[in-house]
Amino acid sequence: MNHPYVEIPELSNLQSGSGLVRIPYQQDVPFTGRVRALVDTPEFRRLSHITQLGFTALVYPGATHTRFEHALGVYQNALQYLWQLGRDERFAATVDVHTAEVLIAAALLHDLGHWPFCHLIEDMSLEGIPRHEQFAREFLSEGHELPKILREEWGIEPSEVLDILVPSSDTPRMRLVRSILSGPIDIDKMDYLDRDSLHAGVPYGRNYDKKRLIQSLMVNECGDGLAIGSKGKTAAELMVFARYVMFSEVYWHHAVRAASTMFARAFYHLYPRLDLAEYFQLTESDSISVLRKEAQGTDCERLVEGIFSNNRVLYKRVAEFSFYESSEVFELIAHRPVSSLVHWSEQLAARLTQRLNQQVDATDVLIDAPPTHREVEFNVEIYSPREAQYQPLHVVSPVVDTLARKQFDDFVKRVRVFAHPRIATECKTMSDFKSMLIDAVRENG
Repeated sequence: MNHPYVEIPELSNLQSGSGLVRIPYQQDVPFTGRVRALVDTPEFRRLSHITQLGFTALVYPGATHTRFEHALGVYQNALQYLWQLGRDERFAATVDVHTAEVLIAAALLHDLGHWPFCHLIEDMSLEGIPRHEQFAREFLSEGHELPKILREEWGIEPSEVLDILVPSSDTPRMRLVRSILSGPIDIDKMDYLDRDSLHAGVPYGRNYDKKRLIQSLMVNECGDGLAIGSKGKTAAELMVFARYVMFSEVYWHHAVRAASTMFARAFYHLYPRLDLAEYFQLTESDSISVLRKEAQGTDCERLVEGIFSNNRVLYKRVAEFSFYESSEVFELIAHRPVSSLVHWSEQLAARLTQRLNQQVDATDVLIDAPPTHREVEFNVEIYSPREAQYQPLHVVSPVVDTLARKQFDDFVKRVRVFAHPRIATECKTMSDFKSMLIDAVRENG
């Protein structure tokens, strides 16, 4: 039988090899006229001025790729998923051509509302900070180019795209469609693992069989999400391991977290001065300029200049505690609000002033706790045709159960303390630094 989505121009071009644009690594992306129309809007073009990994480039210099490139990769993955899933009778009966086209547009526009250092700022959960989805809603509202292009060239209402990006309906069909963009084995993760690994110059995120995993895609037992066939089990296990190692060695590398914590502390103090509606629509370089200007003459100037000026001075790691190594410290500090981390850091600085017999400024010591989300979860069903049975992957795979649950929570997540290089060595060699930290937290809880 004919493929149900063969008439969709982007899928047709992908199969025929016509009208393609090349992105790393040797990835061909179909550029139809209506795709180019979306990509050429100012709202989409700004993504070419926002890096995907922020401070990761301080450790891995090649990791300067942008959300623009990532968005194209996610869109290309959407086409591959639809081509495979169109062969699944249950999927084709549920997702019509129009809905498939809405998914394609949503995949391309999924990062539309992101601003510079978006996830780092959102993780702070500060009052008055909007979610990035709010800006996606604004960019898809009347008065912008995108709604007109979606209606005239795609035959799509902007509200349909928003319903995938910011759910407003709850039907099995829409849950199934959303799981392709945001789920355990979604097109977003599949791109960023591969792309981040490629640009960082490490193999960790690319050591799984992407083609095999896509070929094993199917609809889950309830019909409202994705599952994988048993032949994709090993590829899925390796994808879990890829995420585990990328978090451990790249995303949460201690030097990356040092810069991230310096930025977070500065932003915490400076954001009340900012025009947030304007700030979050800036390019990355412009947002940095604004932050540097606001920091001048304040206690945050050294933090901001330490990460953004040509004279880089990153704070040093002086202590770290995983749940496995020190459950007492981890449970005391992890998952606490940023206001508590700031307060405890200031109290620790005051204690160090007395202990070291020198002035330790309030911003000389920073406490970093892992965010409450960004987990390596992998709740996906695997289908065994021999038993005609669906089972959660973590049930049939001890690898997934261990890596995605026990190992990640107990070993990868860490509470860290960073200090200005001027006092870092003395802090690191203090035999009672841990007890001093615990006292600073408990007495000011």
